[in-house]
Amino acid sequence: MTGIEIGILAIVILLVLIYLGMPIGVAMLVVSFGGVALIRNEGVAIRMAGAVANDSLRQYLFAVVPLFVLMGLLVTVSGVGKDTFDVFQRLLRRLTAGLGVATVFANAVFASITGISIASATVFSRVAVPEMTRHGYSKSFSTGVVAGSSVLGMLIPPSLLMIVYAVLAEESVGRMFLAGVGPGLLLAGMFSVAIVAMARLRPAMVFDSQHDAAPFEEISTLQVVRKAVPILSLIVLVLGGLYAGFLNPTEAGAVGALGALVIALGRRSLDRRSFWGILVESGQITVSVLFLIMAATFFSRMLALSGLPTHLADIVLSGPVGPWGFIILYLALVIALGCLIDSISIMLILLPIAIPIAEAAEFDMIWFGVMSVIAVEIGLLTPPFGLSVYTIRSAINDPDLPVGAIFRGAFPFVLTMILSLIVIAVFPSIATWLARL
Repeated sequence: MTGIEIGILAIVILLVLIYLGMPIGVAMLVVSFGGVALIRNEGVAIRMAGAVANDSLRQYLFAVVPLFVLMGLLVTVSGVGKDTFDVFQRLLRRLTAGLGVATVFANAVFASITGISIASATVFSRVAVPEMTRHGYSKSFSTGVVAGSSVLGMLIPPSLLMIVYAVLAEESVGRMFLAGVGPGLLLAGMFSVAIVAMARLRPAMVFDSQHDAAPFEEISTLQVVRKAVPILSLIVLVLGGLYAGFLNPTEAGAVGALGALVIALGRRSLDRRSFWGILVESGQITVSVLFLIMAATFFSRMLALSGLPTHLADIVLSGPVGPWGFIILYLALVIALGCLIDSISIMLILLPIAIPIAEAAEFDMIWFGVMSVIAVEIGLLTPPFGLSVYTIRSAINDPDLPVGAIFRGAFPFVLTMILSLIVIAVFPSIATWLARL
């Protein structure tokens, strides 16, 4: 067999192994080792496996992963999410569907200090959904807003998906973080416009006519300030230091983790047992992410050795499909895979193939990364996988709330995200201007 045929066979076998239930990292290592052994020999495969493990994990940059994960978990346990929602509820409650818009912006702020979509979905399903239903919003809309806005956690920095993309594309993590700001704010704004439009044009989609809205509890200006100070302090510490150039991503993660620890201790929401549990969970998440990165690096090198990405680039870019046809097909495939497998797995499978084609097409790789992350995040809201939807369903545990109702509530936000992809494709500077400063 030729190298290209081995590359195609490796991809097919990888998909079959994942479908059969093998963990994606293990499947990638097995397929990559077998592919290199067939292209060259077993000795080369063993040496390449050792080189990949050494080269892909020893970088100082990877210290950012456990630090941002730790910061996100500490912020979650300290109750900052509820305070964020309370602040925006107080500011936006007079706006039509103001609680929905408050949920979006609270999720956006929470995302800027956690970077994990599932954490946002878990926190706000317990904080925002009961409050919204109490004030006359339907359960489907309330959970849909939380599911839709939770995807901001992987777009607005810090973001684990941005880190994974930066490693695979050999881009700067700091620049990828900066690139997520404009699209994240754009998406939050588009979500808010969609909510207000639905409330005015199709109020039956938003409000529950069978329940009377409860009155709002008064929150004084002093209480708003006290709730906002910890949030703003973390944002200034992490993002301010990062954007101003005082901190690199790893240092920003360390400062953020320390700040989150101080907040959790100050609020007495952390005891010795819960702190140990957070450290263990941080370690587990970090090891799984780094193991996947190592496996994806091996897979990428095997494909490069086979010559398949170069061959595909020649076919796609010289044929009738063309560069923009490739982008459309790639994003459609990402969204389709999002219905079946998780976000990181999609990126690890597709990016080693797609990145060489995008580079050959001379696309801006930072812009391409932002487009990839948004498309991947759409998968968190689409059936049958819809990880954010199932996270919300599990967190709420309401027998009267079927999963289908949450998917229906999230559908307008899926359409909004697809529209945002079109806007960023037409105006790529939304994703690149800050990263190129």
